[in-house]
Amino acid sequence: MKKFTLVFLFLTFSLLAQNSDTDCEILFKINNLLQKEHFNPKPVDDSLSAYVFDELLRNLDSSRNIFLKSQADSLSKKYRLQIDNLLLNKDCSFIDAIKKEYRKGLLRNQIVLEKLKIRTINFDTLDTIRFKQKSFSFYLKEKDVEKAWNKKIRYEIFNDISSKSKNLDSLKLNFNSMSLKSKKTIIDNNLCKTNALLSNDKSFEDNLFNIFCEYFDPHTNFFSNDTKSSFVSTLSKEKLSLGLNVTLNDKNEIIIEEIDPNGPAFKTGKIKKGDQIIAISNQKETLEVSCYSIEAIAALMASESNTLITLTIKRNSGKSFKVSIQKQILKDEENTVYSFIIENENKIGYIKIPSFYSDFEGESSKGCAQDVAKETIKLMKDNIKGMVLDLTDNGGGSMEEAVKLAGLFIDYGPISIVVDNKKRLSVINDPYKGVIYKGPIVIIINGNSASASEFFASIMQDYNRALLIGSTSLGKATMQTIEPLEKGDFDHYIKLTISKFYRITGKSHQAVGVIPDVQIPTIYQDVLQKESEFPTALKNDSLNTRVRFTPYVSDQLIESLAQKSRDRIAQNSYFNSIKTFNSKIDSVLKKSKIEIPMTLDAIFDNQNNLSNLSEEINNFKTDELNLNVTNSEYNKSLLLIYPSLIVYNKIQLDNLRSNHYLNEAISIIADYKTVKQNKTK
Repeated sequence: MKKFTLVFLFLTFSLLAQNSDTDCEILFKINNLLQKEHFNPKPVDDSLSAYVFDELLRNLDSSRNIFLKSQADSLSKKYRLQIDNLLLNKDCSFIDAIKKEYRKGLLRNQIVLEKLKIRTINFDTLDTIRFKQKSFSFYLKEKDVEKAWNKKIRYEIFNDISSKSKNLDSLKLNFNSMSLKSKKTIIDNNLCKTNALLSNDKSFEDNLFNIFCEYFDPHTNFFSNDTKSSFVSTLSKEKLSLGLNVTLNDKNEIIIEEIDPNGPAFKTGKIKKGDQIIAISNQKETLEVSCYSIEAIAALMASESNTLITLTIKRNSGKSFKVSIQKQILKDEENTVYSFIIENENKIGYIKIPSFYSDFEGESSKGCAQDVAKETIKLMKDNIKGMVLDLTDNGGGSMEEAVKLAGLFIDYGPISIVVDNKKRLSVINDPYKGVIYKGPIVIIINGNSASASEFFASIMQDYNRALLIGSTSLGKATMQTIEPLEKGDFDHYIKLTISKFYRITGKSHQAVGVIPDVQIPTIYQDVLQKESEFPTALKNDSLNTRVRFTPYVSDQLIESLAQKSRDRIAQNSYFNSIKTFNSKIDSVLKKSKIEIPMTLDAIFDNQNNLSNLSEEINNFKTDELNLNVTNSEYNKSLLLIYPSLIVYNKIQLDNLRSNHYLNEAISIIADYKTVKQNKTK
């Protein structure tokens, strides 16, 4: 037995050394590519070294319960300011050293959890648990590891039991039996997560590569061939899919939310809305949801190389069962442009643009811009008098599609100034002469509108071609491309930032966002992460250069319409309620430190307060608004031909009928019509 153990350990460390050499080669190639091609290459120095070291340890142990203080201090002293020198000398011994200490911590936790599994937990211990907004220093001493885990498990048990009922007295009455069951589940899950981390070196390596890339800017990332394919598929309206949408409940369980009636999951006849996914397999590996990160589960599920997926499903409290699903190419309805008509005094067209998708790896011209053009023509046939373009939650996509889309609504002229990685300036001009639609346009944006959507919205704003409403966008004004690490390498890729775009005024929305003409509160707007909050985000700056262009209407008209809108919003009870909700959310989520006594009463109260706020937001009534939303005549005929689209079409219609942002956009268009009519009198 001893001999076997020694051989096993020798083999393990031998493999680690081989992996380290491979990792070192990849890191070296990543650096070479970034130094040559990145918009803002940075020197390999102590600053890079400190960032990579700090971020790697933070990501590996965000809860500070794996590395001891002595381990972190020792690694820091040896490597925090030396990774740059080691890397330049192609010496990646730091990878094995950090990995070795990481494994030590995981194995130590494994032993402690096994001990706690058989020990009785004293729930009467007087204690307080603290949560901090920002990451904190490593503090754990070896003699305190078991105590720290005991405290963590106690809190998780209290928290789990608190979620079972709104009746505290009932929970107290049944606490002993409930705590035994909860303890077993929680410790088993923590052991499962620990074992998963011990068996998966790839996540460690990918983490390291990504951190190195993100030092240059937050949108530069490392991709394997699999993650590259998955990323590109998210920018298409057609993809290999299981045909179902999932959501996370408040227990971090994956629940099936919607099933596409045209998809393979539906065709199995075995899956229902509300089912819980407890494991997922690609026939090579099986990931239990309780053991792996949501990111790992999502990656396995979405991977284009995993065409046959087996889900382990649990329905209500019944026995689990397995369902194998062969993916098929489906149209992603949630990532496809669609349109409606709102009938008021006049017909107003509405077009939702969920992303700037494109046929990235094909040669077809199918893309977002072409689809918007088609929907616009449909709406114009119904004699619309204005149009609303909805870019909320549009995270971007193809810049080429954004350029084409701007060209549909701008008559002629420059639309953007681009600076490349050689600091050369070039002007992007409208690719089309003329416009597809000449009427008034209102664009809706929010904090999740990013990149290509900001590019398009800022062009429309600078030309006064549209009035922008909503909340300030993310603040990303950079362009990326995907390149292999070297020619002929089909396994390793970098998505890297190669240029920065500026508005035709010479200004940039990088790190500040596109600020709408009319600021309207949106739920959670203050807690959504902004570009400026990423530590390595490129800074905002302006060009001395500006180009000549002719605005569509005067600044005075835009401002007068905006002021009328602001006056309405100030009196609007719905938007004032959103402000109140945001204040409550900020008071909970923006506290720098939260301290909770380790008692069932205190943890129950804390969880109850959070769930009550969540329920208040989710149950917030919008049904006093009932907009008259209908399909265009053309789309009505399509629904007769394709009845399978009716269900999703109804969901979209129902959501829009109570959309207060759309309602305000319609009011702005009405104001514009009034101004124009008064001028002609």
